[in-house]
Amino acid sequence: MARYTRIYMSYKIDHKSPIPLHIQAEQLLRTLIKEQEYQDGKMLPNEVELAKVLAISRTTLRLAINKLVYEELLVRKKGVGTKVSSGKYSSKSKNWLSFSQEMTARGIPVKNFELHISWVYPDQFIANFFDIKTDRKILKMERLRGKVNDPFVYFISYFHPRIGLTGEEDFKRPLYEILEQDYHTIAELSKEEISAIAADKFTATKLEAEVGSPILLRKRFVYDQSERPLEYNLGYYKANSFTYVVESRRTD
Repeated sequence: MARYTRIYMSYKIDHKSPIPLHIQAEQLLRTLIKEQEYQDGKMLPNEVELAKVLAISRTTLRLAINKLVYEELLVRKKGVGTKVSSGKYSSKSKNWLSFSQEMTARGIPVKNFELHISWVYPDQFIANFFDIKTDRKILKMERLRGKVNDPFVYFISYFHPRIGLTGEEDFKRPLYEILEQDYHTIAELSKEEISAIAADKFTATKLEAEVGSPILLRKRFVYDQSERPLEYNLGYYKANSFTYVVESRRTD
């Protein structure tokens, strides 16, 4: 157990805390796997030894590990062990966030490869969504984003002119943080459509993929607290780098 002294010193379970042990273990693991050595592929300590170090049962620890495996943050192979997932990045539909916040929550650093801002006339579909006329210009934002050396999503967003965006904002900040803090506009509701398409020449070039390769198209319709439309967003995800997870809970 000596080789896990650092873990024992840095990460501890508070057995007197009202927070359930498996939740504490989950929080601990989320912090642990962000360390560079585990990001680089080092295996996590095996469940028996780690449970002893944390002074919790193996069943309690497994609850925490299973949650991170489900979220695709960890990969567990029988007879080999558990390590940080490096193949795909995932997004859940429950408690939706901006892309930056989604990736930050999973310990994935985000890189902005391209940012393009323009003022355009909306087509009829977008005009109908915003309930405006097609002769009224709206802000269009295009961003190529992903992990370092891996651009895996191209976003195209259109914003209702009611918001007041100028195009001069610092879009390195999370988008919905800008809307809330700078424009007192809270994004409350997101309705989404997910479909699979083949990459055309434009998206293939942006995502460094082959023409005709599978692309996940995610349409997002965003509304404020009064259910007024704020944003129409198109996200083109490289399918071999991204998984979209839907979590549902049964209610009687």
